[in-house]
Amino acid sequence: MHRSQPSVTPLTSYEKFVVGILAFLQFTIILDFMILSPLGAVLMPGLHITPAQFGLVVSVYAFSAGASGLLAAGFADRFDRKKILLFFYFGFILGTFFCALAPSFPLLLAARMVTGLFGGVMGSIVFAITTDLFAYQMRGRVMGVIQTAFAASQVLGIPVGLFLSNHWGWHMPFFMIVGISLVVAGVIATHLRPIDSHLKNQPDRNPLHHLIQTLATPRYLQAFATTALLSTGGFMLMPFASAFSVHNLGISLDKLPLVYLITGCCSILTGPLVGRLSDTLGKFRVFSFGTALSILMMLIYTHLGITPLPLVVLVNAILFIGIFSRMIPAQALMSAIPSPTNRGAFMSISSAIQQFSGGLASALAGLIVIQNADGSLAHFDRLGYVVIGASLLTLGLMYLIHEKIKLDQGTNQGTQISDDRHPSPSPMESEKISAG
Repeated sequence: MHRSQPSVTPLTSYEKFVVGILAFLQFTIILDFMILSPLGAVLMPGLHITPAQFGLVVSVYAFSAGASGLLAAGFADRFDRKKILLFFYFGFILGTFFCALAPSFPLLLAARMVTGLFGGVMGSIVFAITTDLFAYQMRGRVMGVIQTAFAASQVLGIPVGLFLSNHWGWHMPFFMIVGISLVVAGVIATHLRPIDSHLKNQPDRNPLHHLIQTLATPRYLQAFATTALLSTGGFMLMPFASAFSVHNLGISLDKLPLVYLITGCCSILTGPLVGRLSDTLGKFRVFSFGTALSILMMLIYTHLGITPLPLVVLVNAILFIGIFSRMIPAQALMSAIPSPTNRGAFMSISSAIQQFSGGLASALAGLIVIQNADGSLAHFDRLGYVVIGASLLTLGLMYLIHEKIKLDQGTNQGTQISDDRHPSPSPMESEKISAG
């Protein structure tokens, strides 16, 4: 029987504003996290620190972000999400400002710790807001746009940051992030409406009990395990990608930015498209496609030798399309799991798990990969096999989550549904009514 294509509900002007400002906020957070690594060549001699000390500066952000995710989980659902967003965002801005002023290694380390404590929670708050304001059937395309912040920081932010550091020193990129973030914070404070509908049915329990109750919910535990596995691929491959490209694939250092530029542009174009397809074709279908494509390209990528630049660019671009085709529908699927009263805590814990699992994945990758005397990396193919195994396990867990979501939706609507494509009223409507 022919099945008609589902209609896509257009976003209102306010909904477009919300998506745009959240994407811009994510851009500043991700740029602050990503800018530090390429600044290493300027920052290490500038502060007279060793590579080991620089590695500590990079990693302390992730560990403090993971810790703050757990600490914030108990409080995440007890306040207006707009207020908690601004609280942590201003803390992030302050930490980044301290980074810009840091004159020594100990003070920079402390500043990165402060930045991680506040900035590490921002992603979970953004996704909680997205889940509160947009119906499940709209979240794929919304998260697809928000996730383009990752690619935009790679394409736009890092080159500008490196230009500023080359002309005015490594402090200047952090001042740039502070300036942009203050503008974003001002727009959020004056134009974003209160987001407090989750407070109406909030049970009266203290933050510790809220954290424990969220951690002890069986259906949440499955989602947390899936989140941990989802983080494996990127954190395993990313730290070694540039070294592998230069020493194994034969890409010169001056051509390496071109690889990231084209890959980032492809990701910017891919994100919204993947999000829209997730809502129209089905989120698990798109996730399955992304998994299959990622596995295929992972096998090709990790077994490459000396390779022409155009082929390297093509392989990287397709690999990132596969990664985005997993990441965006996965986040949309995960958003349907927590109840409104646990949503902030669930997202905070997920963020913490992502940070911790990413750190462990990076450490594991360092034990697998060996650097030869000529600088080339050995056993990179083994790294690919580990990532592929984690991807297959994630696919199985995501299937169970998808089936559970279908069952819940069928129960809530009083009908048996066959996919995640049936429309329902957007939660944004209640926000409009409450705003008057």
